[in-house]
Amino acid sequence: YNMATYKYTPSGVCSSQFIVEVEDGIIQNIVIRGGCPGNLLGISRLVKGRSIESVISDLKGVRCGAKPTSCPDQIARCLEAILEKQ
Repeated sequence: YNMATYKYTPSGVCSSQFIVEVEDGIIQNIVIRGGCPGNLLGISRLVKGRSIESVISDLKGVRCGAKPTSCPDQIARCLEAILEKQ
């Protein structure tokens, strides 16, 4: 049992905070504050139960319109920061 909770402040997007619970490299839960509620709730459900690495692979580099980043890209950056802390 190796559960840890991480808080991350994204930049360049509408969402204001990610709270991620990880156990043994698997995302157990992610709460996204702010942003587009329906889309982010959907993303939260899709990443639950998946490995950090697979979610980074799927979400890194996704853009939102003309912005150089997006909420999915910021989630990937958050997960990369979590990997660095482990």
